[in-house]
Amino acid sequence: MLRKRIIPCLDIKNGKVVKGINFVGLTDIGDPVDYAKMYELQCADEIVFLDITASYEERAIIKDIIEKGANELRIPLTVGGGIRTLNDFREILKSGADKVSINSAAVKNPELITEASKEFGAQCVVVAIDGKRDEEGNFKVFVKGGRENTGLDLVEWAKKCEELGAGEILLTSMDADGTKKGYDIEMTKRVVENVNIPVIASGGCGSIQDIVQVFKETNCDAALVASLFHYKEATIDEVKEELEKNDISVRRINK
Repeated sequence: MLRKRIIPCLDIKNGKVVKGINFVGLTDIGDPVDYAKMYELQCADEIVFLDITASYEERAIIKDIIEKGANELRIPLTVGGGIRTLNDFREILKSGADKVSINSAAVKNPELITEASKEFGAQCVVVAIDGKRDEEGNFKVFVKGGRENTGLDLVEWAKKCEELGAGEILLTSMDADGTKKGYDIEMTKRVVENVNIPVIASGGCGSIQDIVQVFKETNCDAALVASLFHYKEATIDEVKEELEKNDISVRRINK
């Protein structure tokens, strides 16, 4: 049985961790490397740094954060936000990241997935997909922080990403993001059942039970968590203990 992963996500703006609801109303809550180190001590399996500023002016700041994080962390580090080219991949990986996450750039230029996979290996390529229901209730792919409906069918796009060479999918429910009402089980299940690469469930976690539910009701490989940990409502150790009580296999990392 594959062990499930718990992955804290740190949204970074102007060098600080921020948190909001439905990608808006952002609050500055602290230093990303300090948070990452704390989560590693709590047995996090990986860390995601997401540069939500995603501007070239901020790239030097995020590179410094990546270098510092890579030097101080033993667990894998995934970095996303503003990556548009193969050279961006190269810079982020050179700074010390283990994986690179792309979102809008993959929609705009799907060949980037293939090019990055060939040059750096599929294990380095994470395609982040923001999904949302349209007026008819169909799951569509959104970009630009959930403001723009691409018209792409969510499941078909996930399958296409796998075909193009993605090693993993980071699937965020725009409807659930920041609401603390639980993961979008239906959306996650649809994607998981149609691809063979790992899927990370994201968006909506508000309690330990939400994490238990997403692993029990879908076959996702990992759960992305933000507010629950950032506001110290639960620790990663507590989450893993509860998962084990529910017969869900988790990774235990030697501290």
